[in-house]
Amino acid sequence: MDTLAKQIVTGVGGKDNILSLVHCATRLRFKLRDSGRVDAKTLNRLPDVLMAQESGGQFQVVIGNRVAEVYQAICQVTGLDDEIPPAGTAVKEGALSRFIDVVSAIFTPTLGILAASGILKGLLSLALVNEWISETSGTYLLLFVASDALFFFFPLALAYTAGKKFGGNPFTAMALGGALTHPLSIGAFNAAQQAGALPLDFIGIPIVFINYSSSVIPIILAAWVSSHLERRCNRLLPAAVKNFLTPLLCLCLIAPMTFLLIGPVATWLGRLLAEGFQTLYGLAPMLAGAALGGLWQVLVIFGLHWGLVPLMYNNLSLLGYDTMGALLLPAVMGQVGATLGVFLRTRDARMKSLAGSAATSGLFGITEPAIYGVTLPAKRPFLFGCISGALGGLMLGYARSSVYSPNLPSVFTFSQVIPPTGVDFSVWGAIAGSLLAAGLAALLTFLFGLPKAAVAAAAADEAAAADTAPYQVLSPIHGQVRPLGSVADPAFASGILGQGVAILPLSGRVVAPFAGRVESLSPSGHVLVLVADDGTEMLIHVGIHTAKLDGSHFRAQVQSGDLIAAGDVLLEFDHAAMAGAGFDTTCLVLICNPGGAQARPIPSDTVAELAPLLAVSP
Repeated sequence: MDTLAKQIVTGVGGKDNILSLVHCATRLRFKLRDSGRVDAKTLNRLPDVLMAQESGGQFQVVIGNRVAEVYQAICQVTGLDDEIPPAGTAVKEGALSRFIDVVSAIFTPTLGILAASGILKGLLSLALVNEWISETSGTYLLLFVASDALFFFFPLALAYTAGKKFGGNPFTAMALGGALTHPLSIGAFNAAQQAGALPLDFIGIPIVFINYSSSVIPIILAAWVSSHLERRCNRLLPAAVKNFLTPLLCLCLIAPMTFLLIGPVATWLGRLLAEGFQTLYGLAPMLAGAALGGLWQVLVIFGLHWGLVPLMYNNLSLLGYDTMGALLLPAVMGQVGATLGVFLRTRDARMKSLAGSAATSGLFGITEPAIYGVTLPAKRPFLFGCISGALGGLMLGYARSSVYSPNLPSVFTFSQVIPPTGVDFSVWGAIAGSLLAAGLAALLTFLFGLPKAAVAAAAADEAAAADTAPYQVLSPIHGQVRPLGSVADPAFASGILGQGVAILPLSGRVVAPFAGRVESLSPSGHVLVLVADDGTEMLIHVGIHTAKLDGSHFRAQVQSGDLIAAGDVLLEFDHAAMAGAGFDTTCLVLICNPGGAQARPIPSDTVAELAPLLAVSP
């Protein structure tokens, strides 16, 4: 994993080119100083990278389900984390790119737990509808508060991520979010709803109390305003007092401002957006379903889907349901069906394995492996998935399906489309539309998704796989070639440690014979194990019994884990001094792939660096 992390960092222009790094469910999202330093072609050739592209003001490297592991490895090898870069490191970008960057940074860290909370809410609704559980039972109570806690206190979670993104103190922002959801604030709102309630004011200004639990826009705006005040205070206040005086001023000024101005205006704006969307949806629900079902995955490719995420959560907060989240279900199932069609049709073993795992991930809402690894490269399956998603979305629009909790479109969403009144036509419409999208995409892909020539070629390749031609491995050392059996050390001469040749060195260095990495380097520096990008494993042993030199006469130029390119100097050694100390300077170059790869010398008395040395048959 460290090797992949280093390759990705190198591909994006090095650590000094990275302004910030975050990740979502399947992709790394880099903000870079200079996009011209990116080597996208090399990144796209890495076997563990599904796709690398510039999108939405970010450079995105799509990894798949292991993205969190790769992210942690990058942070470990570079010292990076997801902290906001210091002022002055921003790059110029358009308004849309900035908006998408802000939204993705604020919402991405919460997606996993939000999806989990929404799924649990949906399962509880399903249990209530089927009378598997009672709403008054302790079991329901505990599971309900677990599912509802994050969404009820959503302003606190968004306060933390927004505070970090805007460059403020995230805990100051969390205090503001806590004020919005404090029991006294909720109590004041409830009291204000009672007839004859006395109005409250702040230094003579009337307070309009609103229930901010589950709200989205108010705390994001409050965190943005607070971050600006923080930066100004930190510049002006003495260092001895700014650590506590800056947060104090933010609480005293921004909290009242949030209740008096920011909150009411943001709530009005949020309600305007929610009602506006519902009005448009009410005019043409089938058209809205077809558009989202067909185009959502296109938006995902370019990272533009983040622009709609706040609207979904805003709908849930203010309306208690969201039609948009339901309409995404056939978009996901369309790509799952297309991937399943590839799995059933292809004869290529690697593609079949990839399609099988990608289809499984897609069922649980992670479609990037399916899109970038299977359907998009083949073109037609991706198109069939989008067309089928549009038809399925049209059906969901006709049924007026909605979700009633935060969702990541997946098989679990079927439990989240159940309204509080129980299963109705909207639920059956969601199921039918999703099955239509998946089934039609699978059928179209199976029949027409892969060209017949490609299927036939894959079958021919499969039949010929057993007759793989040998490939050449180049020499890491300049010297005279000797048979391995002539070596004085029986362990090497017998070939038990690997097949290869012996070389009497005529120069004092070892170079990389291929591109790959240094798997290991002995402490004394006389043994190197290299792994090529194609999987070839090579052991290079300089001298016989030279471990006794304890590093004398050796000078390593690399370390374990380093990436190498053909011709890089790996090790320098003084073969004359070694011979003068009574040591045999013969070097062993062995192929030690697991499974017994056959390596035979290419006939030659003397070999130069990077000249053909061995013919290897897998």
